[in-house]
Amino acid sequence: MVQELSQDNLAELVSGNKTVVVQYSATWCGNCRIMKPKFKKLASENENAVFVIADAEKFPESRKLADVSNLPTFATFVDGKFVNQVQTNKFDSLKELVNEVL
Repeated sequence: MVQELSQDNLAELVSGNKTVVVQYSATWCGNCRIMKPKFKKLASENENAVFVIADAEKFPESRKLADVSNLPTFATFVDGKFVNQVQTNKFDSLKELVNEVL
């Protein structure tokens, strides 16, 4: 299951869950829209992590957690700490990132 942030509270989710995978996106970002169903598919296959979509434009504090400079960016957090990120529109790269923490 994927949670979409409705407020700038990603830090709470990261600190309250063992493994968190985030898609940073924006409404204007075409590649973000392309990757969203792929991200959701990965989420449905991996129940050992919390998957979150964060609008990088609306939620600047959440964006800072992974130092996001390009979209889409995918980031992983384990035990409340940032692990890694990838800026990509390729499913294989996203899957590799997720596999690092699962």
